[in-house]
Amino acid sequence: MGPIGVFDSGYGGLTILHGIRQVLPEYDYLYLGDNARAPYGSRSFEIIYQFTRQAVLKLFEYGCELVILGCNTASAKALRSIQQHVLPETFPDRRVLGVIRPTVEVIGDLTKSRHVGILATEGTINSRSYEMEIAKLHPDIKVSGQACPLWAAIVEADEADSPGADYFVKKRIDQLMRKDPLIDAIILGCTHYPLLMNSIVKNIPDGVRIVPQGQYVAESLKDYLTRHPEMECRITREGTCRYLTTENEEKFQEHAQIFLNESIDVRQIDLNR
Repeated sequence: MGPIGVFDSGYGGLTILHGIRQVLPEYDYLYLGDNARAPYGSRSFEIIYQFTRQAVLKLFEYGCELVILGCNTASAKALRSIQQHVLPETFPDRRVLGVIRPTVEVIGDLTKSRHVGILATEGTINSRSYEMEIAKLHPDIKVSGQACPLWAAIVEADEADSPGADYFVKKRIDQLMRKDPLIDAIILGCTHYPLLMNSIVKNIPDGVRIVPQGQYVAESLKDYLTRHPEMECRITREGTCRYLTTENEEKFQEHAQIFLNESIDVRQIDLNR
């Protein structure tokens, strides 16, 4: 038995962790941020797979039976390979889930025009993961994507409410809406982006719905555990949450306060060992 593992390339996955803990507070959690090698957004498929695989194996070492990739880039570029190769060959009883599928499953109920936009990192947009997953479940929906360079960096610099943030947020939203003015729902395809919500709401056209992921990932995980009691019984239940980082511990604590309203204890680790 062990905690639920949550992995992200940096800090954005803390928004996913927060959403999960709001819905499922009774379980234990272990968060791992590969902050020393972030951001992942513009890296190649091969490097992202290598880094994500290292992180998943490390969380397995710490006793996690179930790992959530709380990172859109890792979910887009590494999840399928891990599910198809790493787990069957070495860890057939463990599971790794992502954050893209839960959002895709509900998007059909959130759009009336059947035109959906994606705001995400360059890596997630280039992977076309959202387009492919939406096409499987909702073939009538047209998807348009827009990469948002600097958005994650703005959040981690604690500049989410600055005039500079407004400029870059408006620029990318305008670009997306020019691609398809019929969009009536926009998925925030990066876990950093909910912290830009004030600026996003200010610059979004009237009638367009914003779709953050935390709530839907949490509800999907709750449903998954209900449907898989053989996994649910292997998760410890003391309501604890621990944190690991590949960066400096003090730096992680400082940045994590942007995402969490609580003090945390964190331990630095090396994924190459």
